[in-house]
Amino acid sequence: MSELFQPASSLLRPFSPPPRLLMGPGPITVDPRVLRAMSVQLVGQYDPAMTECMNETMALYRGVFSTANQWTFLVDGTSRAGIEAVLVSMLEPGDKVLVPVFGRFGHLLTEIAQRCGAQVHTIEKEWGEVFTPDEIEDAIKQFQPKMLAIVQGDTSTTMLQPLESLGEICQRHDVLFYSDATASIGGNAFLTDQWQLDAVSVGLQKCLCGPSGSAPVTLSEKAVEAIKKRKHIEAGIRTEDHLDGQGQIIRSNYFDLGMIMDYWGEERLNHHTEATTMLYGARECARILLEEGKEQVIARHQLHGNAMAKGLSAMNLKLFGDQEHKMTNVVGVYIPEGVDGEAIRQSMLLDFGIEIGTSFGPLHGKIWRIGTMGYNARKDAVLQTLVALESVLCRAGHNMQANAGADTALNFYG
Repeated sequence: MSELFQPASSLLRPFSPPPRLLMGPGPITVDPRVLRAMSVQLVGQYDPAMTECMNETMALYRGVFSTANQWTFLVDGTSRAGIEAVLVSMLEPGDKVLVPVFGRFGHLLTEIAQRCGAQVHTIEKEWGEVFTPDEIEDAIKQFQPKMLAIVQGDTSTTMLQPLESLGEICQRHDVLFYSDATASIGGNAFLTDQWQLDAVSVGLQKCLCGPSGSAPVTLSEKAVEAIKKRKHIEAGIRTEDHLDGQGQIIRSNYFDLGMIMDYWGEERLNHHTEATTMLYGARECARILLEEGKEQVIARHQLHGNAMAKGLSAMNLKLFGDQEHKMTNVVGVYIPEGVDGEAIRQSMLLDFGIEIGTSFGPLHGKIWRIGTMGYNARKDAVLQTLVALESVLCRAGHNMQANAGADTALNFYG
């Protein structure tokens, strides 16, 4: 090899990340069972074992989403890929969309919908609050959108938007109902069919205890009908039996849910080569959750989330936001005055191997976000984080009672 292109010797060593306990807002420490599932060898994309795994994954995620929707499958990509796939496939240029914004990820839905050519109307809440059903219905009456697009749990604020009443409102006004539940599903109740959702997209890297890189989605019959009106089959694989829809072609090839459904469906029309390793991991994430039981998993997140919040409060720290509408799996806490928030985070990471999060926008530098989700929603992880944070804060001059955080959490656990 020419010396010009010879890499440094250090680059020829395998990458070995340091041990970390990821107690931020995500990603989280991956469950070892998921890592094991992802380490097995590939099979061909049309091998009977592969298509069986795809079918099993669809069935498992119907359980995760609490839905009977046939079209429950994976989009290859991070959770943002799922959001974009839903929006670009269901929204035609000029369609009206209502996005209630109560944190960073409402702004993300707004941007993606605008990139789809939609007319986007937003209503906004101060970060740390959520919307009432009446506020959303009033906006629907005023704007008359084709779709309501809303985040359930926004990790930028740690808030959980109630969705229970919104499906009935959307049904009455003939509005498609879509939610991104990446940050919340698994650790908080999510009932797709009961709440009358038309489309949902999520990711693996929060309460589902997996890595980022696969985006489970589920679509109602109403959503599928809207997508199929824009159906398109690629040249090279189409036959005379294939008919295109009458609507505008979906503007993305990769995120065309109509073509992805043809790939996951009985015809197995080639669209892309499935990300097999991520499929294995996604299947295992769903299996683990359903084996433990959805109600038990939510209760586990509630238990350890409450223990963390009570421990932080006992350390003379103020919790952020409306605590009645907080996600179970992540808590926001104000950075004390006179304390360098980034220095605290760096010491937690480099001295104790524990990662906690900062936030975005108006909350940047004002709060930390501390997660107890997925594999890390457990007692030892909560106690390690509280003990380490107390040590770092005491060294920074923060006034608190010694051992208050861990003792309070231990008393809470009983």
